[in-house]
Order: sequence, then C-alpha cells, then structure tokens
Amino acid sequence: MRDAVIVEAVRTPVGRRKGGLAGVHPVDLSAVVLAALVERTGIDPAVVDDVIWGCVSQVGEQSWNVARNAVLAAGWPESVPGTSIDRQCGSSQQALHFAAAAVVSGQCDVVVAGGVESMTRVPMGSSVGHDVGTPFGPRVLARYAGREGVAEGALPFNQGVGAELIARDYGFTRTQLDEYALASHAKAATAQDAGLFDDEIVPVPVEVLSPGRDASRESGPSVAGGTVAKDEGIRRDTSLAKLAELPTPFWPDGVVTAGSASQISDGSAALLVTTTDRARQLGLTPIARVHATALAAADPVRMLTAPMPATAKVLAKAGLGIDDIGVFEVNEAFAPVPLAWLRDTGAAPDRVNPRGGAIALGHPLGGSGARLTTTLLSAMRTGGHRYGLQTMCEGGGMANATILELLAR
Repeated sequence: MRDAVIVEAVRTPVGRRKGGLAGVHPVDLSAVVLAALVERTGIDPAVVDDVIWGCVSQVGEQSWNVARNAVLAAGWPESVPGTSIDRQCGSSQQALHFAAAAVVSGQCDVVVAGGVESMTRVPMGSSVGHDVGTPFGPRVLARYAGREGVAEGALPFNQGVGAELIARDYGFTRTQLDEYALASHAKAATAQDAGLFDDEIVPVPVEVLSPGRDASRESGPSVAGGTVAKDEGIRRDTSLAKLAELPTPFWPDGVVTAGSASQISDGSAALLVTTTDRARQLGLTPIARVHATALAAADPVRMLTAPMPATAKVLAKAGLGIDDIGVFEVNEAFAPVPLAWLRDTGAAPDRVNPRGGAIALGHPLGGSGARLTTTLLSAMRTGGHRYGLQTMCEGGGMANATILELLAR
C-alpha cells in the first residue's frame, strides 16, 4: 500500500514587516526554499511531479500562479508544474494534505508542498476590492446580519473580534493572554539561542534581493554576513508591564492586543513529499510519515475555534489519544486560540509550541502551515517523539489538523 512520507523540510527565517526580507520578491523568496530542497536532498528537480504552493493574498507580486513562477525562478526545468492554493492561514498545511493525497493515490510520485507570504510587499487585504467587487456576497451578509461580532458593511467577519469573543467565552483575562504571549517570546528566544532553528532554516542571501535594496542599512540580529539568517520577531526585551501598555484595537474594553496576536511577517517554507518506495529509489531517507489528516469548519464569526474539532477528528482517524502525541504545533493566531485549544483537548501545556509560536516567530500567512510542519519535525527528531500533531485556525472558520509519525531521527 502506498504511503506519504516527508523526506526534507526547510524554511526561510521569518522576517518582520519591513524587516530583513522586505526587499525580497515573494517569487524569489519561494525559490530560495525550492533550491534548498534540491541542495539538501541531491534530487534532480525534474522528478518533481507538482509543486503545490499556499498563498493567501494572490494579487500583485503574488498573482499569476506564484507556484509556477517560483519553479522558474528556482531554475528548475520548465517541465515542472506548479499550482497555488488558498485555504487562508492553513494554505501550506493544505498543500501538504493535497501532496500526501496525490502520492498515496498514485496520481504523483514526488510533490513539493509549501507556501509563501510577503506581508510587507503584498499587505494583508490587498486582494479585496480593486474595482472588481468584494467577497461574501449578499446572501452571506444576510445570513449573519445582526450577529454579535459581525460588522456592518461588505466585510462582516473580523478575526480579532473572533479572538475577543473566544476570550470572553472562556473567561480569559488580559493578564492570562499577556502571560501566554510573554512565554512564547521566552521559548522562542531560548530555542534560537540553543540553535534549535538552525537546521530548519536556509539563510536568504543578499544577492537574491530586489535591485536597489541597500543591505548595509538593515538592522537587527538576523542580517549578518550578507544574509538574513534568523527569525526577526522574537522580542527579548518585552515584559508584562510593556504588554499591559498596548491598546486593545478590536474592542475598546477588550483583552486582545497586538502583543497577544501573531506578527505580520514575511517568509516561505517547503516540504518534499513522496512514497517510501520512491524515496528508496531516489536514495532518500524519510523523516516522517503523514499518518492522518483532517479538516473541520465552525462558526465564521468566532472564526478561530475549528482547531478543536479538527484535532478530535484527526485523532479519531489515527486511532490515537491526546496523550499519545509527543509534541504539538498549534498556530498562535491570537493567544486565546491555543489557550482554548488546551482547555478543550486536555493536552499537556509543555508539549505545545515548545519553541514558541507565531506570537514570537511571526505568521507569514501562506507559508505558516509548512513552517509549522518544519518546526514540528525538528522538535520530533530532537525529542524522539513518535507522533506530532499540528493544527491551525483559518479565515472563514476552518482548520486543518495533521498527525506525523517519526521514521528517522
């Protein structure tokens, strides 16, 4: 029986908005991780049957099928196709699901799954409007009109408001959210200092940056020796006192702030997916098997609660319990999301995002799913955990969940 295994996983550093990766075209940023897959595995890219690439704001520099353009920018043969997909924040996790399904079914033998988002160069929301109308349509607006948390007008749903609703439903205080955010930064800083991200990151060289950018003017610890080499979002100098000073932009008397939300970021990540048999033929050693996948959807107003049913579904499909999972990656879109997930699932807190999450590392929308997978695989290998699970909330009230089974440390 055919299976789906991941034989390599790599990501760029996650750059802050207007930070070290701001000068990189998202196609070139994608090409960096595609090239790294070839360098690390030694494969001929001509064997890749498809590149499935997540991207949320598919407009401007990320339009006209960023996946295909990334293939060409990486110098891969023109015979390698690519397609771009959008399941909002879970786009590149969905790319992994599609890749696994393609190789298990026999439609493909080797697939690259991943994604990209340059939120500096293509700001969030850029794809809305442009004299071609707005999303949702009158029937969706009518269906949810008058609901608490639904704004009047063309864009009724707001993730920040959803986070506030979840915090209220679960009784989370401002202090609890700030404490969670502070812990995310602390864990990420510890992991970075220990070099735990080094193997998963491919530095972005200055020479791939867009013409006219002066690398000498960049600041921060991530830019050194002509490369962007480390995640930029970690705030080592933050504190509960500083977090407490931030305004609550979604509700005047709310509890969610920019400090307890994921950072606007730039980044890309890629996974090489194949079967055990094909990996053997190519001389590759599988890292992990895609053990089970699941999808879920819930209330689009609260929007961020679907990771809970997605987790229950994927565990049931795998025949596993929550205590069988050695490490979790739960995307930190907003602090109430992992906190609510922890309360509902009963998972051990020390197994969740042990190297920090999107509050500290950032959230380059279309690339985050594959970034989570890359970090999850690294944590599984370091800790010798047989099973790892990742899940993330998505716009529209959806979620992906994936269980990986470790095959090689």
